[in-house]
Amino acid sequence: MKRGDLLLVSGILIVSLLFMVPRWIQSGESSEKNHNSQKTAVIKMEGKLYRTVTLTKEEQTIEIRTQRGYNLLKVHDYGIEMVDADCPDEICLTFGFRSRQGDTIVCLPHRVIVEIGGPSGEGGETDAVI
Repeated sequence: MKRGDLLLVSGILIVSLLFMVPRWIQSGESSEKNHNSQKTAVIKMEGKLYRTVTLTKEEQTIEIRTQRGYNLLKVHDYGIEMVDADCPDEICLTFGFRSRQGDTIVCLPHRVIVEIGGPSGEGGETDAVI
């Protein structure tokens, strides 16, 4: 590579970084805004509303006991996760920690669905950009 080639490549890299800096700043502000807006988890059993919980940083547990079985949900760090269940397959425990709007946790044997929502008019985050 000649000196001119290095200057050309360096110039292209600098210009592309200048276009990326506003995106980094904007994404930092949007994540901060997402924590400040009140997200909720809607818990439904057999298709009917069981409880609506505000997702907060403080830890709280929600115990669900029905004739079908037992589920334990844990709210913390502005998200929710299923930490214990007595269903035979325990697939609901594999969903892990959920915090984005539109995320769900499902326990089919106990017919429990947890869906995360946000304030009306707020869209979900982008999954991917191609």
